[in-house]
Amino acid sequence: MRPIRSLLIYFAVVFLGGALLAPWLYWLAQWAAAHWPALAGLAAKPFHRFLDRSLLGLALLCLWPLWRSGGAQSWRELGFVPQGKPMPQIFGGFALGWASLAAVAVLALACGARAFILTHSAAEVFYHLLNATLTAVLVAILEELVFRGALFGLLRQAMPWPAALIVSSAIYSAVHFIQKAEATLPVQWHSGLALLWEMLRHPPPLVPAFFTLFVAGSILALCYQRTGALYFSIGLHAGWIFWLKTYGFLSHFSGAHPTFWGTDSLIDGWLSFIVLAVLFILVARQKQTQRPG
Repeated sequence: MRPIRSLLIYFAVVFLGGALLAPWLYWLAQWAAAHWPALAGLAAKPFHRFLDRSLLGLALLCLWPLWRSGGAQSWRELGFVPQGKPMPQIFGGFALGWASLAAVAVLALACGARAFILTHSAAEVFYHLLNATLTAVLVAILEELVFRGALFGLLRQAMPWPAALIVSSAIYSAVHFIQKAEATLPVQWHSGLALLWEMLRHPPPLVPAFFTLFVAGSILALCYQRTGALYFSIGLHAGWIFWLKTYGFLSHFSGAHPTFWGTDSLIDGWLSFIVLAVLFILVARQKQTQRPG
């Protein structure tokens, strides 16, 4: 059960270490701003932003030691394998992810549950679409590395891959419910721990968003298992994130039953769950491609 032990140590280091590191990053920013006024904007950021960056930074720094503890020797074992031309897989995944959540948006607009926002200028629309695309690509790469390449990859060393898919998808979904909270100033050495506890004990409503994210994680893990590489999963994930960033920008809620149609976050309605559940069935019915040896 070495992979399980490595994962438990990884999460302990990321969450506890990140919480303890955050106050020092905050104090460093205050000190730097006092000496270099150009950094005043950084020092003015709320404390929870420093906690977020601390957790993310440690998650990335500890990723390779985590994977090496499971016996990995190269990036190939994290899902970046030489597999012909990866770009068609990335773009194919993006198209599928984009189209699946576009279906949710089109249905909501057609049924009157959402209405277009027509007040944005052309420049605002262009800037938003560019920012949404860049964010989608970056977040998709990072999350696929952590949750599919490392987490799912290690878990399937310790258990059958369907069980690893379920466990990794549940963790993937749960992590998205760590709610932001505001810290009580002044910041002290334990402020990160206190804020982390507040974030964990006040999650947003779990149903149906937890199930939607669970199905999304299952689709991504299944695509990785079937193709033997992360390329298609990265594209698929990026297509979804594009809509998560764009849905509330291009439209607003104008109807009833938000539990079914969802709000600006898109994933908190049963319609998104149904669409992704259908997509999971379709992906599961596809024949497995040959995994690279």
